[in-house]
Amino acid sequence: MNTVYSSIKGLGFYVPDNIVTNDDLTQYMDTSDAWIQERTGIKQRRYFTYGKDTNASMATAASRMALDRAGLETSAVDLIVYATITPDYYFPGSAFLMQRELGLEGIGVIDIRNQCSGFVYALSIADQFIKTGMYKTILVVGSEIQSSLLNKSNEGRGVAVIFGDGAGAAVLQATTDPEHRVLSTHLHADGRYAEDLYIRDPGSSREGQWLTEATLGEGNYNVTMNGNAVFKHAVVRFMEVINESLTANGYQPDDLSLLVPHQANIRISGYVQQQMNLPDEKVFNNIQKYGNTTAASIPIALTEAFEQGRIKPGDLVCLAAFGSGFTWASALIKW
Repeated sequence: MNTVYSSIKGLGFYVPDNIVTNDDLTQYMDTSDAWIQERTGIKQRRYFTYGKDTNASMATAASRMALDRAGLETSAVDLIVYATITPDYYFPGSAFLMQRELGLEGIGVIDIRNQCSGFVYALSIADQFIKTGMYKTILVVGSEIQSSLLNKSNEGRGVAVIFGDGAGAAVLQATTDPEHRVLSTHLHADGRYAEDLYIRDPGSSREGQWLTEATLGEGNYNVTMNGNAVFKHAVVRFMEVINESLTANGYQPDDLSLLVPHQANIRISGYVQQQMNLPDEKVFNNIQKYGNTTAASIPIALTEAFEQGRIKPGDLVCLAAFGSGFTWASALIKW
């Protein structure tokens, strides 16, 4: 009996039409294009259009592209694993809404909340289901609408300039080919630092109603970030989890064809690249165009890297992420 593995058969992404440049943000806060680029590497990002874009509609568009590129009908999908921290509803999750848009009623859906590591976590879940033989074709999705959660003022500018909206998707399918597959995934978390990057409200563990004039006045529905702590942990965990995936499969950093990191901050990616002695052609960054799109970041970047010919059959590709939780994860793929 042949061993079953999982392989990425198609990729897709969607970003809203609304381009927001650094200069555009100067309308709301005391900042500048130079200030933002120096600290983050970001030149522009996309914001959703109300009445047109939803978290689920963006994910649907990305998924349709991925399925088309995989040469598959929508009906081939057995399961959806959907990563987001910005669902359309408090409940049910956006996976249900995307399932409805795709006309896939009846198949299982899994919503996960693993922040910037969400797509890699989702990929790992899908990989396990396929290797056990339970499912053959799984949609793995990351989608975020974050622009509506940002405090676009001087008080919130350290966070507001970073994040954007978008969605990405991958079709994972069963294969018996050991030369072209997901080699391994590695998942980690440390809840001791949960409040270093979080949104406090709305939360269920409150006295009385979740949202009142008092809670709204406290501003706890905006993103709060301890930037220094996030940076210090990120640069360490990124390298740890990348090296973990390489060691687990008997490779060295030099063997990598391409590293696709979560697009958190160009300074983080640059530091990791320098420490691992990777040339520019082995690291893919597109944060300049889209900002940090959290769970959508890696699938958007992976899709663009593939479109640009940066990924070819036989290449060794590493996906790596770090984010709120804290959470960090990697996946090593033989393309």
